[in-house]
Amino acid sequence: MHHRVFLLGFILLSACGQRLAAPAKGSTSAGPDETFECVKNQMAALGFKQSSVDADERRVSATKIDMKTRRSDTQFRRLLDRLEVEVAAAADGQTSIDVRGHTFAEYTTQRGPTEVEEKPSADVNAASQELLSRCRS
Repeated sequence: MHHRVFLLGFILLSACGQRLAAPAKGSTSAGPDETFECVKNQMAALGFKQSSVDADERRVSATKIDMKTRRSDTQFRRLLDRLEVEVAAAADGQTSIDVRGHTFAEYTTQRGPTEVEEKPSADVNAASQELLSRCRS
């Protein structure tokens, strides 16, 4: 009996959870290496600063700092928009582009800067779509 209640509670909690990443997918007829270079160049053009790159796996992540957003919390510092992109050859001969947009609130705590993931901002959603449109052939 108790396991049924636990299972029902788990299902309800998982259904109520909010989505913390804004996934966007696209494909192009260009080769994976060309597409990966396009993604890296367009991230810089969109105002994102590259924070990590894995050239062998064609993965890149970049961050853009939003200093305009203000909150009444004294520990709040700023918002960080982060794009994580993976480029891969697809089975149909196309190249797939998988973009995940995240937004983090950065707080100043006794432990130092602490990032808390939030619902993706409109800016990171727009940047994801713009990146896909610029790198499609």
